[in-house]
Amino acid sequence: MATSEITAVLRGVTFTEAPRWHDGKLWFSDFYTHRVMTVDAAGTAETIVEVPNQPSGLGWRPDGALLIVSMLDRKLLKFTGGALSEVADLSGLAGGPCNDMVVDAAGRAYVGNFGFDRHKGETERAAVLARVDLDGSVHVAATELMFPNGAVITPDGRGMVIAETIDQRLTWFDIAADGTLSGRRVFAELTGYFPDGICLDAEGAVWVADARGRDLLRVQDGGAIVARVAMQPGRFAFACMLGGADRRDLYVCSSSGSGPAQADKRDGGIDVVRVHTPGAGRP
Repeated sequence: MATSEITAVLRGVTFTEAPRWHDGKLWFSDFYTHRVMTVDAAGTAETIVEVPNQPSGLGWRPDGALLIVSMLDRKLLKFTGGALSEVADLSGLAGGPCNDMVVDAAGRAYVGNFGFDRHKGETERAAVLARVDLDGSVHVAATELMFPNGAVITPDGRGMVIAETIDQRLTWFDIAADGTLSGRRVFAELTGYFPDGICLDAEGAVWVADARGRDLLRVQDGGAIVARVAMQPGRFAFACMLGGADRRDLYVCSSSGSGPAQADKRDGGIDVVRVHTPGAGRP
């Protein structure tokens, strides 16, 4: 399914996550320099804002405000007019550091968290997916998720797929008009793979970054793996996003590994490969 080899766009950052295509550039978080950044197709990078407690998930509200997950203090922030402000405190629901997020067309944010602090050696436990409405109120969107990670929303706004990294599966939810989730079912069992960041294409398939393997997988509803892209030797894929002018450039957050040790390695980056089917939905 790939029409070219995967190539490097950017190197020399720490650990990239939450790639988003917006305003003609790829936006992403660089964990250990605490920066939200952009990079263009030529590899020119720019720092947009620094987030002291480590940025992760990104998304935009209809008014153009950038929402940013602040991982370590478990908050949702807003960046607008050159300033950061707090939207919501998620610490009452988040059992571990907050991570990825998807923002719907109305501006509601669905924010995941680890469920436990893996870097402190805590026992694995299920997590709550939080929903933050436009008024800043925080709600339980879903429970009993094992490390909820990347999430996508279908173009019609009526369905969500979310990666459960520890349980090695993609999970589907129906989305009601008021943002509530129901109809939970397995979208894809991915035994042997550890899905991290994901993105959706126009045929309803999901590209999955396997956090412990060296491939990107294109997965259909029901679990069929219909395409693979191999990472370069020595690199792992942690998230992916379809972007570019025709949304057929599959951008990949890559590194030699994960965890705080990556702060000193400075081998994180962004890669890209051309694919046949363009991106769709959100983010």
